[in-house]
Amino acid sequence: MRTAIVGAGTVIYQDEGVGVYAAKYLEENFTFLDDVTLVDGGVLGFQLMTYYQEYDKVIILDTITMKDEVGSIYNLPSEELLGLGSYKQTAHEVEIIEMLEICSLLERMAEVNIIGIIPKDIETVNIGLTNEMKAAFHKLVNAATAELDKSGIKYKRNSSTVELEDIIQIYANPQSEFKNGYPTNYQIQ
Repeated sequence: MRTAIVGAGTVIYQDEGVGVYAAKYLEENFTFLDDVTLVDGGVLGFQLMTYYQEYDKVIILDTITMKDEVGSIYNLPSEELLGLGSYKQTAHEVEIIEMLEICSLLERMAEVNIIGIIPKDIETVNIGLTNEMKAAFHKLVNAATAELDKSGIKYKRNSSTVELEDIIQIYANPQSEFKNGYPTNYQIQ
């Protein structure tokens, strides 16, 4: 069984990046013994169709706009998402549902779950999470591993841990092997 775990969201809008951080946290802290692809989904939109069509199971980690307490977790299977108009609040929420609706009409579609967390702030331009979202972060990760367990997907926790703050810093201070269009070890003549 091919599984994709997609971290959706935009890291520059405070809590909106929690899904991206959660997928990276899983990638850094777990070893998957089955065929699992971890994806920094950002705001993939139309590209989600590839995962819905080519994988057997897709788990999307994201914020979700619902009237509930900050940090509340929802695990919504695609059947419940189709026609759930109140879910469609932000641009990428709309794209996720639209791609599900299109793929539901096609011959093959993965089993899709959106594991969403209620954010506190998705409007402030800031890389990082609010204190409330940091406190609830591991509930999102645990919901993802519970969904993996339910699906029989095997994984193990790595012996060393990369902390959430380290994950956030990866996105706050991106590094590239290229600088000014050249590899960093390249000497300009």
